[in-house]
This record gives sequence, structure tokens and C-alpha cells, in this order.
Amino acid sequence: MYGFVSPTIKYCQSYTSPEELYGSLYKDVQNSHIFTDSKSFADAIPLEDPVLIIEKYHQQKHDECFDLAGFVRSHFRIPEQITSDFQADQNMSTSEHIERLWPVLTREPENQENGGSLIPLPFSYVVPGGRFREIYYWDSYFTMLGLKESGQNDLIKNMINNFAYLIDNFGYIPTANRTYYLSRSQPPFFSLMVKLYSEMEGIGILPKYLHQLQKEYDYWMDTGNNTLEPFTAHRRIVSMPDGVFLNRYWDDKASPRPESYREDIELSHEAAEKYQSSPDSVFRHIRAAAESGWDFSSRWFEDETDFASIHTTDIIPIDLNCLMYHLEKTLAEAYLVDENPEMSMLYEEKANRRAEAIQTYFWDDSRKFYMDFDLKSRNYAKAITLAGTFPLFFKLAPKPHSHYMRAYIRLNFMRSGGLLTTTQRSGQQWDAPNGWAPLQWITYKGLRNYNFHRTANELSEEWLGLVDKEFKHSGKMLEKYNVSDTNLIAGGGEYEIQEGFGWTNGVYLRMKNRKR
Repeated sequence: MYGFVSPTIKYCQSYTSPEELYGSLYKDVQNSHIFTDSKSFADAIPLEDPVLIIEKYHQQKHDECFDLAGFVRSHFRIPEQITSDFQADQNMSTSEHIERLWPVLTREPENQENGGSLIPLPFSYVVPGGRFREIYYWDSYFTMLGLKESGQNDLIKNMINNFAYLIDNFGYIPTANRTYYLSRSQPPFFSLMVKLYSEMEGIGILPKYLHQLQKEYDYWMDTGNNTLEPFTAHRRIVSMPDGVFLNRYWDDKASPRPESYREDIELSHEAAEKYQSSPDSVFRHIRAAAESGWDFSSRWFEDETDFASIHTTDIIPIDLNCLMYHLEKTLAEAYLVDENPEMSMLYEEKANRRAEAIQTYFWDDSRKFYMDFDLKSRNYAKAITLAGTFPLFFKLAPKPHSHYMRAYIRLNFMRSGGLLTTTQRSGQQWDAPNGWAPLQWITYKGLRNYNFHRTANELSEEWLGLVDKEFKHSGKMLEKYNVSDTNLIAGGGEYEIQEGFGWTNGVYLRMKNRKR
């Protein structure tokens, strides 16, 4: 067997998160509203030894004329947003614009700064854009779809190898290569990336990443040597009746997120007042929702109109478990190619058991749609979301289910600019009226998997038309779009709408070519 070998990076990089490194200085800066976006200081690069900066802060902060904002500006460099200096040519087609964007969004290892919260990577990679100046886990799969259309095979290989490097060094893929993301992952798309690469290079490459695929699986399936009773959980694994194991989102810390420190503190106070929730439980639910990539959505709320009712770790998500099914199927195939039929059969059986559990716990026959499962109520969760289309994407839905789902999608989610994420208007960015590129692709491909080509093509035309319209209007590719009223910009969330944008670019190019 041969495998990917992680290179050694010659950096003196500390993996200490900035709130742990700077202590009270970090808290004071984040609570002072110096930056409108808390991520700005989380990404700040110290201009001298952090220990010296901390000492100076404690020496000076009680001075009568001390200016905290001035102190920060004197001792830190705040990175700019990606594409802030890039000039679009709106006379170009959207596709031509994206081809010009790839180099702008690409980061090379030698250009990475030592210090700060960035974790250096050995190979080049594409970042989403805007405030997202690092490689993001699940974003990257959708970005790779477009890179493949652009013939950027080497860049796809480099990004996969970066993720393999992260698995080798940390045992999993963090949300992104930042120290403050090291307590959580994101939706496990690594197996899809490897399969995408195998489409270009042949299935012989699967054993090259077998070690990393197995380590990622072990991370998500960690029981901590506990014997779990039915309807109990440990970290990301949930025990169900009949010995079935499913997965949920989690975070190994129960504290405010460094990149949204002030916002999390404020929400914890609100949740304590309204629901008597402990701060630790609120922080854990917030962080788990961030691991899902859907940060934030009424999908995670007990009261769909109230963020303070967040209870993410009680939810067993349909999309996550479909992704875990794919990981099990990929492991089965990789072991078979590696001439290990016993292990291949083991993971084939695991995938089959999960496929059965997906029908048992997620198919709501009254709605004729796939729903999340609420661990506390032991029933379907309240929120109806586009995550329910993942069984179509992975060909897990029985044919009769698929006909109901197509009708449900058209009636409840399809709008003039594409697909809504949820049917709820909560003010959160992963709710109505917004639509997101990755979910447009998941649903589009899912519909085509079941030969619903007319509906898929209608979706494609609506979504591509909206992206084209916005580019001609503003010269921008956005992270999300208002699909209900295509004359309005998308809104909601903890930060201003971002441009760039990796996964929108990728899905646009792939969908434009009508690829399955």
C-alpha cells in the first residue's frame, strides 16, 4: 500500500487560539466594539512578540490617556478583505470573470504570515473571499467543482493534500486553518473530494488517501470508550435502538467563539434570561451550529423565530448522516482497491446499516420529505429545510420517495432565483429569503440523479440567471443571494455579505456546463 506523506513545514507556529494567547486583552478588544466584525481581531497579526504586547498592555491600560484602539493599531496588522483591490470587468461574461478570480483567491504557502492565528499549509489553495482569508473545509468541495471545469487539476490535488496534511497533524479537518477553529470540523466532504480527484486520475488513487479517510471516520465515530445506551450521545456520535449509530454536530469547547466573541456573550445573556439556559450549553450549541456550516439557521432553534432557543446538539442532521454514508462507501471502495476485502466488506455493511437508518429516522411519511431527527423529543425536528434533499444527491431515496420530494421541492423551496434554504424568515442568513450555492448544487444533482431533468434545468436557469444578473449589476460574485426577490440583496447573519466567492464560482461553472 502506498499513501500520502505529509511534508514538514518549517514554521515556528503556535497552535494557541488568540483568546487563550492574549487573555484579558483579547476580551477587552472584542467587547469594546473597535471592530464591527469580531473576526478582524481574531485574524490580526502581531507586529512583535505577543508576550511583549501583553506586558505593554497591562503596563499601559490604566493610564488616564490610554487608547485601546490606538494600542491595537500600533501592535497588530489587520488583514484586508480578499478581492478588496480587484477590479471587475462587467463587460466580460460571468465565466470569464471567474477565470480571472481564481488567481486572486489562490494562496501560496510562501506568502503565509508567521504569527497570528493562521495555520500554515504546505500547498497552494483557494479561499472563499471577503473576510474568509483561509481554506474552509466544506466550501472547498464546491470550489473544486469549478476548478475542475477550469482545468485546475493541480490546484485540486494541492487542496486535497492540504486537507490530508491537516488530518495527519490534528486527526481531523478543522473548519479552516485557523487556531481558533481547532475544536470543530465542518460537514465531512473529504471523501467527496477524493472521489472527485479519482474521476480525474482513476480509482487507483483511493488507497493514497485511505489512512486519512479512516482517521476522519474515527474522529466522527469516537465513542470515548463509552457504552452508549439508545438515544444517548458522546461528542459527535449518537446511539440509536438496535445498535445503530448516527452522527450529530458538536464542538469540543463550551466557550464563546473567538471570531464572534462579543456576539456569543450577548446571546448567552439573552438565553439565560428567556430560557434559563446555562452559558456553557448555549456556547456549545452555537459552536455545533458553526460546525454544521449553517451558521445560523432556524433549523437549530427550538422556537424557529428565536436564536436564543438554539439547541443544535439535540438535532441529528439528515445531511451529515448522508455524508457519513458516503464516507463509509468510499472506505469500502478504497479498501477493496487496496486488496483488503475483509475491511471493504465491513464498511459496506456499515454503509448499508446507515442507509436503512436514514429511511427509519429521517423520512417523514406525513410530509413526504426527509427531516432532521430531534434526539430529545425522539421525533422529527420542526424545521423543514433543503438539507432534506441530500438523500437524492447520494441516491439514498427510494424511487417512490423521489417523486414526492420533487413535488415538495417545487412547491416549498423553488423561487424565481433558485431554491430557498428553509421556509422560515428568521433574520438568519441560512433561512428565507436566501439561497446558497452548495445547496443549489446538491439539489440540482439530486434531481438529475432521479431523471427529473426538467425541474433540474429550471432550477439551473433560475440560479444561473440570478448570479449573472448580480454580476452585471455589481461586478461581484456573492456568498449568498436573495432568491425570493431577485432585485434585493441577501441579508441576515453576523457579518456583511461577502464577495469572492469560492463556492459560488465553483457551482456556477459546473452547473453552467450542465454537469451531473
